[in-house]
Amino acid sequence: MDRCFHTVSNKIPVLVLSGSVGVGKTATLIEIHDILEKSEVPHGCVERDALGYSWPPQGRFNERIVELNLLCVSRTFLAAGAERLVIAGVIETPHDLEVYRRCIPKAEIQVCRLTAKLDLRRERLRSREKGAGLDWHLERTLELDLVLDEAGINDFSVDNSDRPLREVASEVLARAGWPPYS
Repeated sequence: MDRCFHTVSNKIPVLVLSGSVGVGKTATLIEIHDILEKSEVPHGCVERDALGYSWPPQGRFNERIVELNLLCVSRTFLAAGAERLVIAGVIETPHDLEVYRRCIPKAEIQVCRLTAKLDLRRERLRSREKGAGLDWHLERTLELDLVLDEAGINDFSVDNSDRPLREVASEVLARAGWPPYS
């Protein structure tokens, strides 16, 4: 059996942090990593968007490159002993989940939709986005909220508006039933 995909239960828990731009997916991912690391829970974390930073693009958001890289990265984490994966990335369609299932056989995927107030998301975007990308992100945060509302592809939601990040990450892990909150 391929060591990359073998765990005691033969299932691989995967927690996806989805949500519109500016809700804090990456910040929550990093905080979850810190919690899991301190609790010595074997895991790997993936920032989905970073897997596609290349040119020329293959697909609207470079989906083909993202898929190829996710396959490699997930295999590497699992071969190195990770028993769980956390992925920060928007899940807009059932196809997005299928990509994860292709890349991570035997994945048991839970999708957490992070939310935050629109004004706060815009404030976050203005502080982090510089140059031409700012206008696109400001428009995309509202558009993506509507897309995600309509799609309804999440197992649970967690608000990341006016709370400490550790509290948000702890709630995500507790709602997912993951250690150390299981």
